Amino acid sequence: MALIELIHVSKDYQNEEVVTPVLHDLNFNIQKGEFVAIMGPSGSGKSTLMHILGFLDKISKGQFLFDGKDVSTLSEDELAVMRGKSIGFVFQAFHLLPRTTVLENVMLPLIYSQVSVQERIDRAKAALDSVGLSHRLEFSPSQLSGGEKQRVAIARALVNNPSVIFADEPTGNLDSKSGLQVMKILQKLNDDGHTIILVTHEKYTADHSKRILRIKDGEIFSDELVTHRQIAAVATDLVK
Repeated sequence: MALIELIHVSKDYQNEEVVTPVLHDLNFNIQKGEFVAIMGPSGSGKSTLMHILGFLDKISKGQFLFDGKDVSTLSEDELAVMRGKSIGFVFQAFHLLPRTTVLENVMLPLIYSQVSVQERIDRAKAALDSVGLSHRLEFSPSQLSGGEKQRVAIARALVNNPSVIFADEPTGNLDSKSGLQVMKILQKLNDDGHTIILVTHEKYTADHSKRILRIKDGEIFSDELVTHRQIAAVATDLVK
């Protein structure tokens, strides 16, 4: 059974009497443990698709199954619960709280969970260790480089042990070396069994995945395995 399955999915936005179609009759699935890039230019619909897959938006037509469950029938509250348990997000702009420490930022997704404070601390420390930032626990985001901020964001996405990690243009604000460090971590996480969905407009970044879904004008026009995969080969000391 696929982890994610879209069946004749369309998405329209309505503003008063004006209906704007964004996604058109999408059909594809993603298996557990895949590393898939969704690639397309600005305005192609890739961000809308990510919002749907990450339970941030609802479809207009069709059927969206997540781990066999029909997501399209769920309420907003039910979607929020599933999102908290099943999805980790890594965004281009990091979205770290500036007045809290690195450790506290990573603990944030656990605030409403039924785990003790000590377990939250332990899980956050383990997540930061996995991205090579055990020595930055008490730093504030302003004391970090761009690459370190993105690694904190990855640790935060990991702390709930989600089914899927979405990385939305995760290297967009980084220099080439820091970008490769982030891709190295994402590839290692995928090697460890995490499902990764990468959203990007850059072919070089997409080529770090194992499969590329290309979207244009709201339609999937190709779905191919990566034949010449890029392997991020820098900063191996960052990922244990």
